[in-house]
Amino acid sequence: MTKMLQCISPIDGSVFAERPVIEPAAAREILAAARDAQRAWAARPLADRVALVRAGVARLGEMQDEMAPELAHMMGRPVRYGGEFGGTNERASYMADIAETALVPIVVENSDKFERRIMREPHGLIFVIAPWNYPYMTAINTVAPALIAGNAVALKHATQTLLVGERMVRAFEEAGLPKGLFVNLFLD
Repeated sequence: MTKMLQCISPIDGSVFAERPVIEPAAAREILAAARDAQRAWAARPLADRVALVRAGVARLGEMQDEMAPELAHMMGRPVRYGGEFGGTNERASYMADIAETALVPIVVENSDKFERRIMREPHGLIFVIAPWNYPYMTAINTVAPALIAGNAVALKHATQTLLVGERMVRAFEEAGLPKGLFVNLFLD
């Protein structure tokens, strides 16, 4: 029997959303595909990666009207406080703005004999475990710089905000991010 993750709404104690826990073999397949997608992603120019991350965040912003009521049901935040897009966009934009200078190689020595430098290389696959409080902003703090730097990302969100990771991945893929590069996993 498949174990189910349930998001219990603090509004009325009902099950607002549920998703099956992914089986280990299926998770391994998804992560292997993400590693494969990462190689092509890392080879893309930084400007392309930045543009696609910005587009993913913009697409997420277009979902604001759906995000606010979802967050209200998942975590009890009143709808009038919105869906966190302002802060999420601000954080992702800042990271995109500084990417070129943050990821440039550090030249330690450049003489007539040789050049020594520290190169910035992607790590490969980044695993992000995101908390329920400010679920979009806390996740984007790692997701945006990881993708910009040329990594693949596997996101596991808190059960209390079960739909956030699913929505983030959907927004980024709809904006043109290669499928399988940024994945959401339902884990216990």
